[in-house]
Amino acid sequence: MSWEADVLALSAQIHAHPELAFAEHRAASVVAETMRAAGFEVWEGAFGLDTAVEATIGQGDITVAICAEYDALPGMGHACGHNIIAAAGVGAAIALADVVDDLGIRVKLLGTPAEEHGGGKILMLDAGAWDDVDFSLMVHGGPGDDLRCADLRTQAVARFDVSFQGQAGHAGGPSPDGMNAANAATIGLVALGLLRQHLPDGVRANAFIDHGGEATNIIPSSTRVRAEVRADTLDALESTQRRILACFEGGATATGCSWAWEHAEPTYAELVQNPVLAEAWDRNIASLGRTPHPYAASPGGSTDMGNVSHVVPSIHPLIAIEGCSSAPHTPEFAGDAIGDAADAAIVDGALAMALTAVDVVALLQAGHQLTSSNASSAAPNR
Repeated sequence: MSWEADVLALSAQIHAHPELAFAEHRAASVVAETMRAAGFEVWEGAFGLDTAVEATIGQGDITVAICAEYDALPGMGHACGHNIIAAAGVGAAIALADVVDDLGIRVKLLGTPAEEHGGGKILMLDAGAWDDVDFSLMVHGGPGDDLRCADLRTQAVARFDVSFQGQAGHAGGPSPDGMNAANAATIGLVALGLLRQHLPDGVRANAFIDHGGEATNIIPSSTRVRAEVRADTLDALESTQRRILACFEGGATATGCSWAWEHAEPTYAELVQNPVLAEAWDRNIASLGRTPHPYAASPGGSTDMGNVSHVVPSIHPLIAIEGCSSAPHTPEFAGDAIGDAADAAIVDGALAMALTAVDVVALLQAGHQLTSSNASSAAPNR
C-alpha cells in the first residue's frame, strides 16, 4: 500500500494543528500537496472557498466523489476526528487512482471545510462541486462497534439568530417609555421552554441570549438570541422552526419591541444513505475482518453531507476506532482520534471506500441505477 504512510502522516499533521471552520489553511494545503504528489490535478481555493480543495484524476464517464473534512472544534481540537475523515478520504482516492484507466472512471477528492459550523459542503454543492458526480462517499470514525451503514441516520438542523430592538431607558427609576429588549428575549425563551412539552419526539431545540445589555442601570435597547432546532426530517424541522419563531414574536409583542430573524448558516438536511452503496460498504468492511452490527437508535447528530445525499447518491458510514469508548465532541475523543487504533480505522476506511466504489462502478456499467425513495429532488439552499 504505497499510500498508507502518506495518509497516516497527513492525519497526524491535521490532528496536531487543529483549525476551525473556514480557517483550515494548513489542513487544506497538506491535503492538496498529498494529492498533487499522487498525480492528481489539484485546485486549491475551490468553488469560492479559500480552504476547499478539488483534486481529480482519470477521464472516464463515471465520476466518483470522495469527501475529506478537516475542521476542528473550538477548544477541543479534533474531538470529532476529522483528521480520520480527511486521511481516509485521501487514501481511498489515491487507492482508486491506480485503476481509473482500467475501470474507465474519474475520481474526485473534495476537501470540504466547515462541517461543524458553516455548511461548507452546502456552499460547494451550490457552487457546482457535485454537478458532474455520479455518487459520493465519506467515512467518519467513531467509538464502539462497526455499524450497518443503512441504519445510521442523522437529523436536519437549522441555526438562526433572533434580534430584538426596543427603547433604552434608566433602569434606576421609572421608565414608562423604555422597551426592554432583554425582556422580549426572556419571554421568548420561557415560551420556548413551555413549547418543548408539545414538540414531537426527537425534536431538539436550544437557544441562549448572546447579547442582552451593557450595564445594569440601563434598560437594554437591543438583544440577540442564538437558536438551533433539530428534527428527523426537513419538513419536521421547518414546522418546528415556525413554532419557535412564534415564541419570539410573542416576546416582542408583549414588550412592544420590534424583532427580526435570520439564518446563522445554511440548513443541514437529514442524511439519506443510498441502499446500494450502503450494502456494498457493509460487504467490504466485512471482507476486511470487521463486522457491521445492526443499529436501531434514533437519529442523532447532523452533517452537511445530508444535503449532498439529497442530490447525489451517497453514503456516510461510521468506522470503529477499536477500543474507543469516549463520546465524540469530548476531549477524550480527541485523544482517541490519533494512535494505532485510529490509524487502523483510516486504512480500513480508505480500503472499504475504494472497494465500494469499484463495486458500484461495475453495477453502473452493467446498467443498474442508484436510486433511493427517501431522497428529495432537491436539497435545501439549492
